Amino acid sequence: MTTPTRPHPRRAALALAGALAVTLAGCSTGTPEAAPTSATASSTAASPSASATPSPSETPSCADTTYEAMTADQRLGQLLMVGFDTNASLDALDTTITKDHVGNVIYLGGWEGAEKVSTTSEHLQGLVSRKATAGIDLMIAADQEGGEVHQLRGEGFTRPPTASEQARMSSSALRKAAAGWAEELKDAGVNVNLAPVTDTVPADLGRGNEPIGKYEREYGSDPKTVEKASTAFIEGMLDGGVEATVKHFPGLGRIRNNTDFHSTGITDPTTTKDDAYLEPFAAGVDAGAGLVMVGSANYAKIDPGVPAMFSRTVVTDMLRGDLGFDGVVITDDVNAQSVRSTSPGQRAVKFVEAGGDITLTGDASVAPAMLEALTAKAAKDDDFAQQVDASVHRVLDLKDRMGLLPCSSSSSKAGD
Repeated sequence: MTTPTRPHPRRAALALAGALAVTLAGCSTGTPEAAPTSATASSTAASPSASATPSPSETPSCADTTYEAMTADQRLGQLLMVGFDTNASLDALDTTITKDHVGNVIYLGGWEGAEKVSTTSEHLQGLVSRKATAGIDLMIAADQEGGEVHQLRGEGFTRPPTASEQARMSSSALRKAAAGWAEELKDAGVNVNLAPVTDTVPADLGRGNEPIGKYEREYGSDPKTVEKASTAFIEGMLDGGVEATVKHFPGLGRIRNNTDFHSTGITDPTTTKDDAYLEPFAAGVDAGAGLVMVGSANYAKIDPGVPAMFSRTVVTDMLRGDLGFDGVVITDDVNAQSVRSTSPGQRAVKFVEAGGDITLTGDASVAPAMLEALTAKAAKDDDFAQQVDASVHRVLDLKDRMGLLPCSSSSSKAGD
């Protein structure tokens, strides 16, 4: 598979910032201590109306054609990803997909054996229909980073080594290994890996950084090491036919507490818009990752007091503008303690307002409230409605690339 690339016009500026820096200081969905998980453009591309209806002289794309055939509820359903716990019954999400039209799922809780995962994936994709999802297949995701964070385990799955062990591999060896891990995921019906972690944890903080360093999820303590390893991982995932996710923008490496479990101690006092620690994210965008996950920490020197996923400065100005990312932006798990003071519906609304696309919630029961809030906001705010349309188009564009639309050139879907 040829690795696609995306431009990021300020990568050179970020590199310069790193060279000039004299000293730099130094997700995850909340499965307690033993098994932490991370549930994470140009001005034209960032515009709410970008990638909307093509001009009359243009041939409509597969994504455009699909969009036109969808109901409003089906479109909104593409903007959620809901958790499927390993202990839930096989039909636990049937109503969520068939009645609420939710278009994306993440496996949580530690799944044992490829047979169980494959059976569940087949069941989920079997719920796809014109009435439920406009015939659009699901993105089915997992956290398969390595080390302590690997949601899919047992027979049929290789346990990837820790990030630090991956970083000691050559780029070619890591890319080849990641391609093999991706093939295992793909065989089990998983088409998105919410990995790799591209956060840099400074050496003087190390394990004092709860979300990443405590569990050795970082590739290293300098951005260049992180960039090299995470890029190889991304390229390998794409080689193996699985979408990769750059996370957790703009970085969780400089905070102390875990955003899953804390609402304090989660402010990064150091990172700036031109920080060298952003370079691995820029490299991940350049390597062709289809998704970027935004965390819920606060950044004192970027947008004080605003969780990153709700910050237009972070999502639209920095990620879409500075790094040139025109793909799908997804949240870290919005059930996190860090954003618990905001109602479930408003978590989804605030994220779209910031310029994001898919709200990830480990608790599928809140999906109706989120969809209702998005519907209500779009009905009374034309600008927001345009943002919703742009987000849906970005999701459909990615799904077309993945072969998940009824008209995708690589799709083997039959009409139903």
